[in-house]
Amino acid sequence: MRSAVVEQAVHARLILSSHCSTQLRVTLRYRAADPLAVRMAFPAEYSLDTAAPLDEPTEPAPGAEVVWVFARQLLASGLDLPSGLGDVHIRPSRGPHTMVELRAPEGVALLRFEAGDLRRFLWASYRCVPEGQEGRHLDADRALAELLG
Repeated sequence: MRSAVVEQAVHARLILSSHCSTQLRVTLRYRAADPLAVRMAFPAEYSLDTAAPLDEPTEPAPGAEVVWVFARQLLASGLDLPSGLGDVHIRPSRGPHTMVELRAPEGVALLRFEAGDLRRFLWASYRCVPEGQEGRHLDADRALAELLG
């Protein structure tokens, strides 16, 4: 039986400037119950949210993370061609890398991933729900209930 959830931890470089970057751990998630979407979860300390004044740092809640949700098809397309029109843009880069740009009102984050890591995750998601078969896993009533709160 196929797993209903795919989760893979990978490393990424958060590009801070042309000469400065930092490595962070990102968790990639895919759920058969939400077959059109993938999730990228980042440690809370990388949030751009400025809820607290800068002179009063707060510790993130244990286990808290920042999660970006976007189309699985965007990830697939972005591995080979520049893709994305909204808050998430994905494009191949020099060498074995893929760039992911996340845009929010608070700022922009540019991340460099090993393309192989993203491809392995994508292939695992296709083993869970084959490409083109997403409609068989959609629960329209549940999705509508979640949307309407």
